[in-house]
Order: sequence, then structure tokens, then C-alpha cells
Amino acid sequence: MAEQTPPGRLPQGDLGRRIEQRRRDLGLTVEELAFRAAMAPAYIEHLERHSTAAPEAGTLLRLAGALRTSVTELGGGHVDLPAGLGHAARAPRFTELGEEDCRRLLSTHGVGRIAVSTDAAPVVVPVNYSVIDDAIVFRTQAGTVSLQGLGREVAFEVDRLDDALSQGWSVVVHGTAEQVTDPDAVRHLAEHAYSAPWAGGERDVWVRVGMSALTGRRIDTW
Repeated sequence: MAEQTPPGRLPQGDLGRRIEQRRRDLGLTVEELAFRAAMAPAYIEHLERHSTAAPEAGTLLRLAGALRTSVTELGGGHVDLPAGLGHAARAPRFTELGEEDCRRLLSTHGVGRIAVSTDAAPVVVPVNYSVIDDAIVFRTQAGTVSLQGLGREVAFEVDRLDDALSQGWSVVVHGTAEQVTDPDAVRHLAEHAYSAPWAGGERDVWVRVGMSALTGRRIDTW
């Protein structure tokens, strides 16, 4: 059940983008969400397109319930907290994922974490990644920690966790990190990359991690 928000403490942040993202994560159309929340589709579209929209608390509660999340999550109240704060489900089911499922989940792209062994200690850093030609690829800049993994076996992990439902999945890739320098190959990656690095700036060093091994896990409820 979606949690309530005390009067005077309505969520802050880009509510519309969070509503749209959660709707897409659940595979819902605007019309399907409107039906679940007993609202007009035009109003759902208005909320998604206008970041300054300020629906009443009752409306947020209905939206959160229809999206199987909480008002706090919709409002970005957990943005500075790590995922996984939810409680264990009553009947959790833990399964190992096959290679096909791992590849399908990886192909959704987004943000993952690369684990690199440095001279000082193992280090894990987040990167925006894409899957191109059956490999993990990302852009960085000279001198970054991730480049210390070049020519070595590295691990790359991506996951998706849902605190509201206490479920999620994780996929880990093992492979050798290589810098891509051939101009044609660099142009090919730039044309097919899913997104630009969130950190911005001049990030023109391309790194490719082949998928020599894939493992994955999922936890959900019966």
C-alpha cells in the first residue's frame, strides 16, 4: 500500500518524469494508468509533461497505488538513499538467470558499475553504458579509475531494484577491458550508443568489455 505524505510535505522534484518512468517500467500505457488511478488520460499526460504540476495529496496517493510505489518514491524523496531499503517480501523467490535473460536485461542499457583492480585496492565506479556488438561499451576521459582496468579482466554489474515491491535483479559480466582507438570503430560506437555520459564534459575515450562470462539473479514474489 502506498504510504501517505503528511500535509505540507508534498514531494519535490520532477514528478512528471518519475511518473512517466515508473509507468514505462511497468509497461503501462497512459490509458492503462489512467484506468488504474481512475483519472482522465489527459490529466496523466499533463502531469508527465509539466514538471511544475502540483497535484493534491489524494491524487498522489491514487497515482502511487496505481504505479505500485509510494508517494515518497514518486516525489524523489529517496534520490539520495541507496536502493534496497524495502523490507523482505512475505514469499520471496530467488532464481538464477540464464544467459539469454542476462543479455536481455543488459540490453536495456543505463547505468552500471565497473569493478577494477588497481595498484592500491579494488575500486568500483558507475558508468553510463550501452550494449553494442555483444559487448559493454562506455565513454570516459583520460586519467579516470576505470582506465586502470585496460588489458585486465574486470567485472561489470547492472541491476534494477524496486523498494516498493522488494524485488529486483542483478547481472554481472566478466571480460577483458580494451580501449577502442580505431576511428571507424569509434564512429560506429558513437552512432549506436544509447546515451551520453551523465557526468558530461569531454569524455572521448571509448572502452569495450567483452562478455566472456555472464551471471544473473532475480528476486521477486510468488
